[in-house]
Amino acid sequence: MKRNLITAFMVLVCFLLQCTVFHALAFNGIIPNLMIVLTASIGVMGGRKRGLLTGFFSGLLLDVFFGSAIGFYSLIYMYIGYINGCFRKVFYPEDIKLPLALIAASDLTCSLLTYFLLFLLRSRFAFGFYFTHIILPEIVYTMGVTLILYPLILKIDNRMAAKEQRSAKKFV
Repeated sequence: MKRNLITAFMVLVCFLLQCTVFHALAFNGIIPNLMIVLTASIGVMGGRKRGLLTGFFSGLLLDVFFGSAIGFYSLIYMYIGYINGCFRKVFYPEDIKLPLALIAASDLTCSLLTYFLLFLLRSRFAFGFYFTHIILPEIVYTMGVTLILYPLILKIDNRMAAKEQRSAKKFV
């Protein structure tokens, strides 16, 4: 229960940071996707179900505040959280390469799906421009922020796991 509340708090904090602080730190209008970083990280650390739920609520916040239809980002982020949760068995907390690669792939997937489903269907065919001027810089910026944010998320998750283990030992 406590882990779910802390995860919900992290989703809210990342959303607020993405919408406020990082808009002020935007490079050519590009901001890092903190919701992808959080969803993929929680999915890798916590498994499919936690990743799916984190992705759903992250996407729902984006849908409510920025989406044209409720459910578009929720569905994309749910799949991203679930798929990242499938990598839990090969996850080692001290190795940042797997989460970094999964976050980059998740950001690329989210950006490509957004382009194909929101822009291409409206006859906007400037994929080369969109890819080089929006998708790639966003991935690079997101990776830079991931190097700072991921260890913080990992530390919070490890502390919660340690508290849960201490609490479970009291009842044995």
